[in-house]
Amino acid sequence: MKTEHLSADHLVVGGGPAGIAAVCALAEAGHSVLWIDQAARPGGQIWRVGVPPVWAKRLEAALARPGVRLLAGHAVIATDGPRQLLLHDLLAPQRPAIEVAAPRLLLATGAREKLLPFPGWDLPGVHGAGGLQALVKNGWPIRDKCVVLAGSGPLLLATADTLRAAGARLALIAEQAPQRALLAFAARLPAAKIAQAAGLRWRLRGVPYRAGAWATRALGTDHVEAVELTDGRRTWQERCEALGVGFGLWPNTELAELLGAALHAGPGGAIAVDAQQRTSLPAVWAAGECAGIGGADKALVEGEIAALAMLERETAALQRRRATAYAFATRLADSFALRPELLRLAEAATLVCRCEDVSLGMLRAQPSWRDAKLQTRCGMGACQGRICGPITEQLLGWPRRGVRAPLQPVPVHCFVGDDPA
Repeated sequence: MKTEHLSADHLVVGGGPAGIAAVCALAEAGHSVLWIDQAARPGGQIWRVGVPPVWAKRLEAALARPGVRLLAGHAVIATDGPRQLLLHDLLAPQRPAIEVAAPRLLLATGAREKLLPFPGWDLPGVHGAGGLQALVKNGWPIRDKCVVLAGSGPLLLATADTLRAAGARLALIAEQAPQRALLAFAARLPAAKIAQAAGLRWRLRGVPYRAGAWATRALGTDHVEAVELTDGRRTWQERCEALGVGFGLWPNTELAELLGAALHAGPGGAIAVDAQQRTSLPAVWAAGECAGIGGADKALVEGEIAALAMLERETAALQRRRATAYAFATRLADSFALRPELLRLAEAATLVCRCEDVSLGMLRAQPSWRDAKLQTRCGMGACQGRICGPITEQLLGWPRRGVRAPLQPVPVHCFVGDDPA
């Protein structure tokens, strides 16, 4: 099977706000771009149902330029040099791999949900809050179902808004952060975000919202039927047919790690970048959530800065906007910092690796991530350690895991290429 080879002035990996901002700037400068994203259309998780009009118009013009090619529904599975990537077509998996190359590469790979294990979290009907939101946006039936949302951060409210618009009955939103932290955060919001928050709260009027409360156990036999919650003083149960739980986001750094880029220390460390969004690798930039969690505003300005830096243009005019976005991201992280009780919810029998049915007790018997993989197959399932790996970093203190190709399961023919043998 013949491997297709494509090249351009720039490679951009990721179709969220950072990738959109960068592609628009590069296209408007008249440069050729290969734009890669796993989704069928641009927008990322945050703009899954549609890119905002102001950006949609600019993006439409960018994609109309002859030098810009969007490779939607394609996943990066391996690298062959710092700016040479091997892609797999997810929409036509029988096709041979595609090799893309460029002198400059931007990583805008976004983030995924941060999940923490607790008894019953593997029951059918228990979802990540963002995952539940994505299911509903794609048509998953939720009308008239009783739903509880628990965890931390603005994603809970955004998910609640989506679910209520789809006809769900929201029994409770449980936010683990204390009331005083939420009030301090709200008091420092800029005017535009206050207006957004007010509109969101109005749409969620009548939905019970409780600060300083968190889920401790999901209850049910073959499907979630109720959730046990606590505020640290008393414990109670809420009936539900679906439970959405989310504790924030982890940066997606697997491709950066495979390339050899430096990351910040600690669990869920983001890609390390300088003031121009350059990584530790020559001619490789990173922007958006993969370079630090901070929301769409941060991602947009970082995407623009990275594009200008790739074009060797001045970025000073954007630095103030980025400083404002960074300040908001810092307040967000501080206000919704996870309480230590959440890291003690899992019991010995609680599954940590749901792909391979590996419990916390089985993992505690192992000295390291490598031994856990060898002895229990932890991290060797479909998610390839993307969920259980960061959990073991937090719960067991195991250091960051190594990354190797392929970055996700693919057909063998993707690695056969031009070799007829």
